[in-house]
Amino acid sequence: MEKRQLGSDGPRVPAIGLGMGSMSDAPGVDDSRSIDTIRAAIDAGITLLDTADFYGNGHNEELLRRALRPADRGRVTISDKFGALRDPRGHFVGLDARPAYVRSALAYSLQRIGTDYIDVYRPCRLDPDVPIEDTVGAIAEMIEKGWVRHVGLSEVGAETIRRAHAVHPIADVQIEYSLLNRGAERSILSTCRELGIGVTAYGVLNHGLLTGASAGGGQIAHLPQLNGDNLAANLSLVERLRPLADARGVTIPQLAIAWVLAQGDSIVPLVGASRPSRIAATIEAASITLSADDLAEIEKAVPSGAVSGTRYAAPLMALLDSER
Repeated sequence: MEKRQLGSDGPRVPAIGLGMGSMSDAPGVDDSRSIDTIRAAIDAGITLLDTADFYGNGHNEELLRRALRPADRGRVTISDKFGALRDPRGHFVGLDARPAYVRSALAYSLQRIGTDYIDVYRPCRLDPDVPIEDTVGAIAEMIEKGWVRHVGLSEVGAETIRRAHAVHPIADVQIEYSLLNRGAERSILSTCRELGIGVTAYGVLNHGLLTGASAGGGQIAHLPQLNGDNLAANLSLVERLRPLADARGVTIPQLAIAWVLAQGDSIVPLVGASRPSRIAATIEAASITLSADDLAEIEKAVPSGAVSGTRYAAPLMALLDSER
């Protein structure tokens, strides 16, 4: 698979990464199937693996440890997030990105994953009570000690990116970015390009919406775009892509992934997969080349801002530095 660079001094990774979040905290999750999926992804060349210590209250990291075979660690790039606090019921109860917490969280993550270093380590959100300089400085100290290789960020705005990058080079910014959610285009993508920072895009299929089959509710009940009248309107919007996908002999999800890839060679989409059989279709998306005319047709069918509803409910949107 094509390789892309995460940041001027960051790791070279495959053009598509595996997002592991759906392998924890979701109904019907089967650990054995998830392990088979991770291994199938690695064997197929998808070696960027994105996890977080709060996915399943540590379950996701432990799952990764179980999935990695002895020869795998040297060829995978592990991207790990920290900072979200959960109670015993799994409810999110706050953020913590203090330097002391950085060191503590990293220690537990290294043990759960069974590794002596994390390739890219990042706070999952901006802690409003902690200057980003302090958080990044603490990760930089972990780099000096050999426990982390690169600093990443997630869901932060342009000003925060600049402040963080002034402390230590940032490898990549993780941000939700897809055909339907294009807020990153306002200033985040251009800032990353200017500073030589990569982008890992999550939510490229809008939590199932861009498969054309999302039912809303359940674990995604807090996502306004996937519920009520918004869901019906957005599924109708997605259907506009079907003739474009059919004409190219691909699926709507493959077209959506290819669109993200076409937005710049420093952007790496993170795609979730729940079973090994879906890895092949994801790999095929990386080989789709969209011409300027193709992109114009897609833009006409689904223009920026056409989606109904916000990414999250208002209280959660207010916590996103990337949306300010």
